[in-house]
Amino acid sequence: MERTLKVADEMVLKAQKWVNATYKDVSGYNTCPENGKTGWPTMLSLTRALQHELGITALSDSFGPSTLGAIDERGGIKLVEKNENLVKIIQSACFCKGYHAGDINGTFTMNTQSAVAKLMEDAGLEPNLKGAVPAKVMKALLTMDAYVLQAGGSEKIRSIQQWLNGRYYSRSNFYVIPAEGHFSRDVQKALMKAIQYELGVPDEQATGYFGPTTKAGLKKHDVGAGDTGIFVQLFSAACVFNEPVEGVRTTFRETFDPKLAEFVEVFQRFSYLPQTKRGDYATWAQLLVSTGDPDRKGTGCDTSKRITAARARDLYAAGYRVIGRYLAEPPGYNTEKPMTKRELQDIFSANLRVFPIWQYGARHLEDFSYTSGYQHGLRAHDTAEGLGFGRGTVIYFAVDYDATTEQIASNIVPYFNGVVAALASRGKKYLHGAYGSRNVCTQAAKHTAARWSFVSGMSYGFSGNLGFPNPDNWALNQIQEFDFKGPSGSFPLDKDIWRPDTDPAVASVDTSADPAGRFIAYVSKLHELAKSYGKGDPDQLVMEFIRSEKYNDWKWKTLLGPASQGFIGFANSKGMTVEPEFNDPSTGYTISAEHIMAAANGQYLMGDPKFGRPGEIMGWAGDLYTLYAEWRRDHDSYASGYKYCMDKMARPGTPSSFGFADLIEDADGYLLAQDCRDGKKNIAQAVRDHYSENGRHLKRFTRFFGDRFGGTAGKAKAAAYEMLTTGEDLVSSVRTAIIQNQVKGAMLPELLPSGKADEYCQGFADILQERAGAE
Repeated sequence: MERTLKVADEMVLKAQKWVNATYKDVSGYNTCPENGKTGWPTMLSLTRALQHELGITALSDSFGPSTLGAIDERGGIKLVEKNENLVKIIQSACFCKGYHAGDINGTFTMNTQSAVAKLMEDAGLEPNLKGAVPAKVMKALLTMDAYVLQAGGSEKIRSIQQWLNGRYYSRSNFYVIPAEGHFSRDVQKALMKAIQYELGVPDEQATGYFGPTTKAGLKKHDVGAGDTGIFVQLFSAACVFNEPVEGVRTTFRETFDPKLAEFVEVFQRFSYLPQTKRGDYATWAQLLVSTGDPDRKGTGCDTSKRITAARARDLYAAGYRVIGRYLAEPPGYNTEKPMTKRELQDIFSANLRVFPIWQYGARHLEDFSYTSGYQHGLRAHDTAEGLGFGRGTVIYFAVDYDATTEQIASNIVPYFNGVVAALASRGKKYLHGAYGSRNVCTQAAKHTAARWSFVSGMSYGFSGNLGFPNPDNWALNQIQEFDFKGPSGSFPLDKDIWRPDTDPAVASVDTSADPAGRFIAYVSKLHELAKSYGKGDPDQLVMEFIRSEKYNDWKWKTLLGPASQGFIGFANSKGMTVEPEFNDPSTGYTISAEHIMAAANGQYLMGDPKFGRPGEIMGWAGDLYTLYAEWRRDHDSYASGYKYCMDKMARPGTPSSFGFADLIEDADGYLLAQDCRDGKKNIAQAVRDHYSENGRHLKRFTRFFGDRFGGTAGKAKAAAYEMLTTGEDLVSSVRTAIIQNQVKGAMLPELLPSGKADEYCQGFADILQERAGAE
């Protein structure tokens, strides 16, 4: 592999030097870097070179109609082409895309033909050049699109991409799309064009946008149980592009079978649609555009206008139950945008709930930075507190423009990190949510643990809404802007779809709340019962009781022994049952009390280094094993264990056996056990001190990273590697069982070569350090 990459880099460098030397004096040509690295600058230089050779004088980066037309007039770039430079451009492009074209010599050799044919085959096209390279293939050659499975890509998505290319390549305005296994804007538009073609829309009118003709056509093309044919294929493709939903997956198929109906039902529930199990119009729309059906009924809304008592009554009578209002407005606007205490009382009196929004500018890239996020976080906290909003309220911080993926990484994520730091400095009384495109919301959740998302689905043309499924944590989806007309008059309103099982919004202010109060009281009562039981260590009995239902099979009994059946029976006789979960006060995420106490139990009994730390398998090490098994399963599309960790570990909204809540539970379990092991606290005191307002949970990752791993990525990496590779019998046997169980019995080698395992452990360490740094 290293040798292949080295040769490829050398040929890319050769291509860069050739194209620059040949065209540097041509008017309109832009030189590319000569660094041996493929990138858009090189492809755009080759595009301008191609235009010059075709006789186009106004050179541009766009491979548009003029370039396509010029190639079509020639009948493609023929295999007997006399213009050597045209052939060299093809050869250079092949090397830049990873296809070995033999050399850059201007002769259309068999190697060059094979390289182009292989690209076509990878893209899903018939690999027969028929004497010439077609214009559309030239266009594909001069993009950065990939046609082989890329890291993190899905073979199912890739097969659909290839199918779309193969079926619709001949349509006049359909161009070759990527075939690398990733859903994207181009893939979504291609699917929409395919639907339009099958609905009978003429090629020149098939734009890839969800317009009136497409809507009308789909209303006549419901698909359901037993149906077959092209519309089932297109519908199932859209389903694959929107998976996974609540862990459920599907496949591309021609028949609407029970498995597809099962996915549709889950998708409809996730999207807050009637669960018809059919591909009805509302479901088609939700799969294809961020608004879904904008005419559907919504129970949420938001507005920049003051809500009077009369307006609040009108909204409730119209079926609305929650309303978004703003905390502030920049000076000089003099609008009704900021909410007031009197307004809140009028809203609550009408039985409406409120979700607060923070938008201060937020319409340009320069509005976003870590510094502005920190300032906004402080001001949002102080304003919300002044209005009386209680502990645990989610404030939605707005990104009200079409931020690109690059801008999200460079500015938006740092902005939200600033918000997090500011709220933490005030004691994390409030949780942060995100308002923006699907991509903005997804990345804010993934990288900053934004609790809930308020999706700007109404902006369906945003690049951040095209080619991205709804974030897993969506609570509100803004789908339509209109003038609301009620008995007391009209005013502008945005209609939102609200999922009541997510953010409940706020029903009153000036009230106190303790999200973990019930759990604290529960552990305290259980500990009192353990003391009165009179047998055994009360702290250990509490841990065993809470983990007994989920973590008491043979694997855990092998490690720690069985949970005390005597105490379980005693506690049950006193009316105590296992309370499996509660809301974390500093993140708002639902966390598992069972997992926390299993991790604590393991650390409490066998977490000391003198035991080889087998008890840690109940916590972080066990999660390290399950994620490792998933990486081994996905290794063909995810060669890098480091990237797998960085993409999958502790990322909110990312399906994974080592999710964000898991890391919280691992850290808390470790810290609670340490608090009890030093003899200074019992489990009830440790839980109270950890989860109470301004408690130790505010710095959980910092403490976990420091106390267990010495506060360095190097030590964390070494600890992970030790747990992953140790041959100690007890650890090894349980590790093997966990790994094999995670992949449903598939016989995988327990470990990859040491270098591969090493980079996986580095990913684990860097994620821990990142989470600690975010506090």
